[in-house]
Amino acid sequence: MPTDPARLTADLVRCPSVTPEEGGALVLLQSLLEPAGFSCTRVDRNGTPNLFARWGARGAARSFGFNGHTDVVPVGDEAAWTHPPFSAHEENGWLYGRGATDMKSGVAAFAAAAIDFVAKTPPDGAILLTITGDEEGPGRDGTLALLDWMQAHGERMDICIVGEPTSVETIGDMVKIGRRGSMTARFTVTGKQGHSAYLHKALNPMPAVAFLAHRLSTHSLDDGTDHFDPSTISVTTIDTGNAASNVIPARTRMTVNIRFNDRHSGASLTDWLRAEAEAVAEATGTTIQMESQISGEAFVTPPGPLSDLVRRAIGQETNQSPTLSTTGGTSDARFVRDHCPVVEFGLVGHRMHEVDERVWVQDIQDLKRIYTRLLTEYFALPR
Repeated sequence: MPTDPARLTADLVRCPSVTPEEGGALVLLQSLLEPAGFSCTRVDRNGTPNLFARWGARGAARSFGFNGHTDVVPVGDEAAWTHPPFSAHEENGWLYGRGATDMKSGVAAFAAAAIDFVAKTPPDGAILLTITGDEEGPGRDGTLALLDWMQAHGERMDICIVGEPTSVETIGDMVKIGRRGSMTARFTVTGKQGHSAYLHKALNPMPAVAFLAHRLSTHSLDDGTDHFDPSTISVTTIDTGNAASNVIPARTRMTVNIRFNDRHSGASLTDWLRAEAEAVAEATGTTIQMESQISGEAFVTPPGPLSDLVRRAIGQETNQSPTLSTTGGTSDARFVRDHCPVVEFGLVGHRMHEVDERVWVQDIQDLKRIYTRLLTEYFALPR
């Protein structure tokens, strides 16, 4: 009997796997994959749950990889949900629940496709599944841990599909061939506290913060590149913690987030931000300290054999010609790209992380068909 990806999605949604809790999701997948001939290994690191599964011989002539995550974001106000967030309620063709879109349906679709594919047409090669419980969290011990373990144990994917929701309006209308880089900078501007009536005895950090915020937010980093939109700079918070109207504060903090294309690196932007802060500090007489955190570098898998394979499979199953895009936030593809060529393709994602997150059940079935077509096309290619 074929593996039903919608039923598997519902079973996974019923697992309360809010990061970093495993919630039974990986246990469930392992219990399905092992009887189908997949060799499964838990690759937990620092309390983060991860699962590696392989069908076929290690070191096979070619290997097709899928990557995804079973952890989900918190439910928020549970009372605001129409149906309990882990009930996997089905109604009018929709399956409701936290993670239904992002991305338990994607994991269910590629797991179901892989299980049925190896049973029906055992391929000349290997199929690898890398599934983490840490994509929505810090990401340090999720897909990175799986890739580290694979390198240490001689496991390798030749290509990889990350099953994140990438479609915009209908399944198959968009494929992600890259992602912008992301970094956050936190500035602490220090002056001298004093009475607001005696400005000459104090040094107010607020004008310095405003000056720095203006310089950064009005600066154009670039006009975009061949595969990316222009980079963006956002001032996301300014905090003083000053409740008194007649006190000049001693320090103020500001946070900035940058989404950048392949014209920049996290290191080059860090250097630029530091230079901007130093210029403002010198002009205002304040002291400015900066800390930066780089969540991921910009990357792109140039259009070519892998994206052609994915577009062809989508076209055969949906009659659509998907747009190749690098829009959106970060994903674990930023880690996989150092291992092998990678693209992302999955369901329509506009309801992810929302109250009443839900997925169209027919889309899950369609996604399994597309993933099956991908496997068929890949292993039919001449070696």
